[in-house]
Amino acid sequence: MSKTACKVLVVDDEEDILLAGKLLLKQHFAVVKTTSDPYQIPALMQEHGFDVVLLDMNYSTGATSSKEGFHWLKQIQQLSPKTTVILMTAYGDIEMAVRALKEGATDFVLKPWQNEKLVAVLKTACQHGSASVKRSAEAAEQNNTAYHYDGFIGVSPAMQRVYQTIDKVAGTDANVLILGENGTGKEVAARALHRKSKRAGNVFEKVDLGAVSETLFESELFGHAKGSFTDAKEDRAGRLEAATGGSLFLDELGNLSLALQAKLLTVLQSRQVIRLGTNKPRPIDIRLICATNMPLYQMVREGSFRQDLLYRINTVEINLPPLRERREDIKLLAEHFLQVYRQKYDRAGLKLNADTMQRLSAYRWPGNIRELDHAMERAVILCDGNTLSPDDFYFAPDEDREQQRQESQGIADADYTLDTLEKMMVQKALVKHSGNITHAAKDLGITRTALYRRIEKHGL
Repeated sequence: MSKTACKVLVVDDEEDILLAGKLLLKQHFAVVKTTSDPYQIPALMQEHGFDVVLLDMNYSTGATSSKEGFHWLKQIQQLSPKTTVILMTAYGDIEMAVRALKEGATDFVLKPWQNEKLVAVLKTACQHGSASVKRSAEAAEQNNTAYHYDGFIGVSPAMQRVYQTIDKVAGTDANVLILGENGTGKEVAARALHRKSKRAGNVFEKVDLGAVSETLFESELFGHAKGSFTDAKEDRAGRLEAATGGSLFLDELGNLSLALQAKLLTVLQSRQVIRLGTNKPRPIDIRLICATNMPLYQMVREGSFRQDLLYRINTVEINLPPLRERREDIKLLAEHFLQVYRQKYDRAGLKLNADTMQRLSAYRWPGNIRELDHAMERAVILCDGNTLSPDDFYFAPDEDREQQRQESQGIADADYTLDTLEKMMVQKALVKHSGNITHAAKDLGITRTALYRRIEKHGL
């Protein structure tokens, strides 16, 4: 079994827990260290540079308040902001879990743990880095005008609608479909839904379906028995089983073939999985969150996505706007990323001038927030002076400038017929709302029936 390239520290006052944890985790992670003395944490952190710390919350005999755990959580955050901290206790409750997450922990584990769940939680932590880094960066920005909402930054009306939807649906177990272009924050939205849900104390399991091959799909999602195929050297739970009790985030859903869509639909309908090589159904209890940047509604019309699967996953839809449709947030995001990279690269005096901010605000950002993030990091690294100028940034070349020119001129220079204009507006509305007929019709100021007629009329 290949091990995850991750350094894990387990801190607990019970030697049995440490031994069990080390025996389990060393099978899955490159480096696993243990200590029963939390006062050894600073020295161990300095020596090994751990990626993840699995931290008990009580160390004194009979203690159940978790004060010690929160104390050491803060110490680890100060020593190494990039390190992910997962808290564990035998005396947990939802209130404590919520507090742990708010104070910077990435997840919360109850003892005695389930081996498969614990491994899944730690692997997720290793893959996605420290949530506490994001929270620290957000906390450092509280004095500016940016509006922070559980990983998001923005004050635009479009984002306010997103926040409101997340607040309404998070406390339920309704299936959620998140639509949006690459780089708009679909995973951020999924994690916000999980943190605000009743399942916040349990695992958040992410599966990138675009990275799972057809041959490994069933093994990866449903699990397998030892000997069920050539490399199946032991029984292994799939990602759906690992997510039981928590949230399952299926990213890049639109990449699934029709055959795999059928298999996924069967599991979602029955709420049970059968591992490869067995006949035994295993119940699953998950909160399903899906995301894609692909136009699922158009794919349904074209026959490349199952309509029954779409109905199963989209009890509630959240449409994340591209950055070009929330330009009032670009300044807030730019200042946020500047603050993050000033600290990271020790460039305390670095600032943005007015011309640079104007150029950032005018650019279309085809890669959305992710592109802005990377552009700011690159600019901070390469800037020679104390002021970031437009020349310090890389902007996608002439194609984007030409598109901006055409949009600024509008349609005044072209001789369009009314039919052409109507088709263009319907197309733009459908693209903007990722094929969602209800939202597109509302945007156009017509009924769903009228929009369907126009789609048929123009062959869209």
